[in-house]
Amino acid sequence: MGIPDYYEFGCNTTIVAGHDALEQISGLLVSMEAKNPMVITDHGVRRAKLVDILLQALDGRITVRTIQDDVPPDSDIKTVQTLAAKYTKNRCNAIIALGGGSVMDTAKGVNILASHGSDNLLAFAGAGALHHTLNPLVAVPTTAGTGSEVTRVAVISDPDNDRKLLFTSGFLMPDAAIIDARMTLTLPSAITAATAMDALSHAVEACLCLGRNPLSTAHAHEAIALISHHLLPVIRNPGHKPGRLALAAAATLAGMAFSNSMVGMVHMLGHSVGSVCHVAHGTCMAILLPYGMAYNFHRTNSQLADLLLPMAGADLFARTSPADRAQKAVDWVHQMNRRLHQATAGAHTVCLREIKGPDGSTLVPGHLLPKIAHTALGDGSIFYNPEDLDYDDCLMVLEAAHGGTPLDRSRVKKG
Repeated sequence: MGIPDYYEFGCNTTIVAGHDALEQISGLLVSMEAKNPMVITDHGVRRAKLVDILLQALDGRITVRTIQDDVPPDSDIKTVQTLAAKYTKNRCNAIIALGGGSVMDTAKGVNILASHGSDNLLAFAGAGALHHTLNPLVAVPTTAGTGSEVTRVAVISDPDNDRKLLFTSGFLMPDAAIIDARMTLTLPSAITAATAMDALSHAVEACLCLGRNPLSTAHAHEAIALISHHLLPVIRNPGHKPGRLALAAAATLAGMAFSNSMVGMVHMLGHSVGSVCHVAHGTCMAILLPYGMAYNFHRTNSQLADLLLPMAGADLFARTSPADRAQKAVDWVHQMNRRLHQATAGAHTVCLREIKGPDGSTLVPGHLLPKIAHTALGDGSIFYNPEDLDYDDCLMVLEAAHGGTPLDRSRVKKG
């Protein structure tokens, strides 16, 4: 790959990983002088008894002041404000975020308000709005997807305006991340698939976007290889702890990668589908990833070709002519989605029109695609996409992803 004339790479988060890594949490909190934490989680995590495992891992040196499990699947401003007030009321001095991406993002938002003594989250949106270290935050992911345990990014919904707010700062990075295989053992197969594809989208876009660099690419390639090797076997054998730990490591590696290189159109469109139609982020990422790869094909051909090696392995890479490797990488992602669809008995969707709500309703009807395309143009990820995008481009990609048809690359304007 070409080496940029200048780039930065950083991960200030202490990472503790292993099959029983959670037992190290008390020592980490004590070292931060954070003996009175708030636990932020959600109902599903609590029902899965993962809060019990956390509490058993804590010892007498740590006093959990309050456990808040009301985080919704799509993190929002009002939840953040409510929890920040409870943090202050209970005189907490740290946060343990136990959950998936929504919990992690909520915890980061709460930490912003609690550390600044503020109730106005909008004042800190965007990049560069945070200017000092926040209170201690320990992240314990219960899904292997978002990588939020090591990122400088939080995405929080503003439901009143059908948009997602992006917060970016090095100060948002958790002080420590604990990657414990036990935390994902109870994850249903469809969520395992969607969250792993979310991690894959982070890794792939880290390799394609304008902020890519040799260090982010190295982390991303290892993440892709781990997902390729372990995802389908874990779907078939959910209790396989080594495979679960490998997927968790992949999500963390991908988080480190994209936190330094940023993401592009897959995420800008996915954020917008999520905010307008209230679809889970991982589901959006899985469907949109091959379409984003195809849209950026002519500007990222060599990077796409390189991705075939960690995706498909050395034998297929060697058998594929160099001219065909980029397209083969796009095809591999489409094929992975189809294989996951089969492995999850149809629960893993392969196009936007297939996504259903609990009542069987279509969550992404075709008539909303123009609204989604307009919303996407306000997403900050657009600035890192290798190819230019306008409304017509967004709508074209959304229409292809909605129907599950291949993207016609001849229609890309190649700006």
